[in-house]
Amino acid sequence: MAMSEKMRDRLEMLLAAILIGATATSAVHAQRDPAYQQARSEGLVGEKTDGYLGFVVPPTPAIKALVDDINIKRKELYTEQAVANGSTVEEFAFTNGCRLIRERTVPGEKYQAPDRSWKTRDSSPPALDPRCP
Repeated sequence: MAMSEKMRDRLEMLLAAILIGATATSAVHAQRDPAYQQARSEGLVGEKTDGYLGFVVPPTPAIKALVDDINIKRKELYTEQAVANGSTVEEFAFTNGCRLIRERTVPGEKYQAPDRSWKTRDSSPPALDPRCP
């Protein structure tokens, strides 16, 4: 589904504000739960193009529960923000997925490429879906 330029601009501005808060929240969360940071750094989980975390390899029950909890919280946030801004949850999640892959993954972490394969981030920019803002 194509997104208008005006809608994309609104989503980008809103997402930037959200990411500032989410970055602080995520940093606190990672400090509280080292299992999440360890799973990311070990390449067990990664950022998906749809704005959610995904499993690179079959997860342990503990990792599955952790990721499911994070994804539930993300969906709640995406839903609230999409409703507030007149977009769909999928559009909002996709835009956020682009930003999370671009801005939040660090070298050594996994992310989902446009072809849905898992890539390991290196020092170069990640491969992003051409629809990413």
